[in-house]
Amino acid sequence: MSLAHLQSVLDGSPFAKHYGFRVESAVEGTCTLYCPGNPSFLRPDGILSGPVFMTAADVAMWLAIMSALGPDAASTVTVEMKTNFLAALSGAQDFRCTATVLKSGSRLIYGTADCRDLTGRLLTHHTLTYIRREK
Repeated sequence: MSLAHLQSVLDGSPFAKHYGFRVESAVEGTCTLYCPGNPSFLRPDGILSGPVFMTAADVAMWLAIMSALGPDAASTVTVEMKTNFLAALSGAQDFRCTATVLKSGSRLIYGTADCRDLTGRLLTHHTLTYIRREK
């Protein structure tokens, strides 16, 4: 799938519009999102809120699955996510999130995602499991 097609899928998804994510790269089974900083996502102590990283990881994995399996993968859904917060991001800074499909079975799809600041410092690590919904 092209970057433009993946971006249009993302732009057409109401749940993701508030975040302003942009598809930066995608090859079969891997997707990187550019995630702009937003002051409304800051905790009272000035660090970026954890759910922003979790949403970025979830969206990046969804698009990575689509890049591997095609448009039919749009109906896959998250069944499990584990998040490790490794470093804080102070202020409304931009970051990137890269997700990779590790294994795609007949029903379950497994992968990982990492969020990093723009210098490459690891902020979060996620493991995700998706399921192919029956139509």
